[in-house]
Amino acid sequence: MRFIVLALLPLLAIFFQSTFFASYSIKGVVPDLVLVFVIFYALLNGADKGARYGLLCGLLEDLYTGRFIGMNAVSKSVTAYIIGRMQHRVFTENVAVGIISVVIGTLLNTFLLLIIALVYFAAFNLTTSFLMDTLYQVGYNVLLTTPIYLWYYQSSKRGLLKDTGER
Repeated sequence: MRFIVLALLPLLAIFFQSTFFASYSIKGVVPDLVLVFVIFYALLNGADKGARYGLLCGLLEDLYTGRFIGMNAVSKSVTAYIIGRMQHRVFTENVAVGIISVVIGTLLNTFLLLIIALVYFAAFNLTTSFLMDTLYQVGYNVLLTTPIYLWYYQSSKRGLLKDTGER
């Protein structure tokens, strides 16, 4: 059951990002729910598992958008790995840890996407609105973090996302 839920979360996130949240965008910016779920997974399951989940979720997002296959896969994988390294250094039951992780993860993911774009696309145009879009992205992600993290943490400890060790 855990595998099914972990597979459905990024699909539902992409669906809500492209439908519901597209209608409630802030200056054209929607939350990156896939990134939020990847960050939570990495924070609660560690760097290696987080990087693999980030790679798969990012690839799924790349395939959905149909542009620049691999950008989200790489950025979400690296972001998840770095966030996952904090797993044993923080109290994951604290919601503030989830919020801070989402802020750091969103900034890191955006920075990685920027680096990839600058390296591979000569015609990439970095504008001043990029900074504002990043701040809107961070704010929107943080706004949704508390309710999602409360559910995700409880579910990973006692619910559908609990790792029972079954394979």
